[in-house]
Amino acid sequence: MSPDSARAIDGEVIVNGRRYRLPRQPTVVVCIDGSEPGYIERAVEMGRAPWFGKALETGTSLIADCVVPSFTNPNNLSIVTGRPPSVHGICGNYFLDPETGREVMMNDPEFLRVETLFPALQRAGCRIAVITAKDKLRGLLGKGLSLGPGKACSFSSEKADQAILAENGIADVPALVGLPVPDVYSAGLSEFVFAAGVRLMERDRPDIMYLSTTDYIQHKYAPGSAAANDFYAMMDGYLARLEAMGCTLVLTADHGMNDKHDPDGRPDVLYLQDLVDQWLGAGRARVILPITDPYVVHHGALGSFAVVYLPQAASADEVAGKLKRLPAIEAALSREEAAQRFELPADRLGDLVVISTRHKVLGTSASRHDLSGLGEPLRSHGGLSEQKVPLICNRKLAAGAPPRRWRNFDAFDLGLNLVA
Repeated sequence: MSPDSARAIDGEVIVNGRRYRLPRQPTVVVCIDGSEPGYIERAVEMGRAPWFGKALETGTSLIADCVVPSFTNPNNLSIVTGRPPSVHGICGNYFLDPETGREVMMNDPEFLRVETLFPALQRAGCRIAVITAKDKLRGLLGKGLSLGPGKACSFSSEKADQAILAENGIADVPALVGLPVPDVYSAGLSEFVFAAGVRLMERDRPDIMYLSTTDYIQHKYAPGSAAANDFYAMMDGYLARLEAMGCTLVLTADHGMNDKHDPDGRPDVLYLQDLVDQWLGAGRARVILPITDPYVVHHGALGSFAVVYLPQAASADEVAGKLKRLPAIEAALSREEAAQRFELPADRLGDLVVISTRHKVLGTSASRHDLSGLGEPLRSHGGLSEQKVPLICNRKLAAGAPPRRWRNFDAFDLGLNLVA
């Protein structure tokens, strides 16, 4: 990290080459995991989300692109660094570590290559609160913060009862929030994030707050469904309370979501490892699914983005050509092509990057995926078809803001620099 990558000058901080004004009022950025365009609008139409309705009408409502792969970790880290994965280094939930040859979760803070906005804003005098649904993100998002009362806290709903001052900057979280620790596979995991955010804003009034939910509901229920509307109505109430406390609110998503099943409701899967084994011989290539994380019950580790490591004797162009001829495949790119097109770190990709079409998912081998936990027809993400996400603020875009291609990682730029 260069000395100028994160510094404060005259009421601004410069982080990873982007300037951000220090907040004039508490600024809350929310990543609604899996919130494709349509969820909010359907809840508003059904009269379930009056705060969202007001924000869409009198605030700023944009459609932005998330980063590809359209997975949780790369996009959350882009949102909080203001940069694509080629800069921050997190290009999946899961990858093959080239130094060890092991498949590992990319949730250790050591994998993050630049600083997030949070330490820079803290050094400039801001109090920081970071609350995630799942604990897998907490270490990455809280990296570099000086934790403690009056300074910063960073904790998850999942392990709220284990939060301690030394590691999280806060303790006794369930008592503060007034809710028990919810099940990890529940809408309650996200509600705990909002309830905790409201209580912290009431008690501590942090200058910067980042809230990140889980996509448990979006993996199961489409926009406009009763369960989805209930979920957005829940959020609506907490957001109204935060606005009543004078907060600037910016909401975006890490990715969208699509149906990934056939007409009979069965997952529509191309098992990529089985396919390349047929072409190259069993076990000679290695398929990695970056959607993989410890929480696979609701998606079975099936997403629309995969990387393939090929044996030295194999021709990447030849394998890519075969893949491109399959109707299930939207793109099959070399490492260099994918790194350039999607702004990814080339050293953390395989020889090929493979993206499936809107309603198709990619697996490794059929024998390696346990789909018994899928209670509803599969909905998932990872590809280009899940790239469009909302970008909403409860304040108007300032007059004279130039047109641009909006990205979900413009969220802090929007909330701190670009609204009236």
